[in-house]
Amino acid sequence: QVQLVESGGGSVQTGDSLRLSCAASGLRDSDYGMGWFRQVAGKEREFVASITWAGTTYYADSLNGRFTISRDYAKNTVYLQMNSLKPEDTAVYYCAADRLATKTLHYDYWGQGTQVTVSS
Repeated sequence: QVQLVESGGGSVQTGDSLRLSCAASGLRDSDYGMGWFRQVAGKEREFVASITWAGTTYYADSLNGRFTISRDYAKNTVYLQMNSLKPEDTAVYYCAADRLATKTLHYDYWGQGTQVTVSS
């Protein structure tokens, strides 16, 4: 059974940083890409960042370099370092796993999400 468990969310002030973690278990093969998405209540889930099994990274254009995705293969964990946070970054952040790790929502597995709240 595949499980993706996010952690690291919380409430911060504008300009602060947070690092989200996503621990993956049960993936049969190691060649899965991982992605981060976010969703605000009443809006569509949107792509934030992804990293392929080979380590290639992709980001949403709107982030302007504030976020960094990385992964620790030994720990089966993917991270999202979020810097210079803004109130518009407030959302539930989801981790996902897929062999292609594209910018679309077509991922095989999803975590339950972790709330990030940025206040001004």
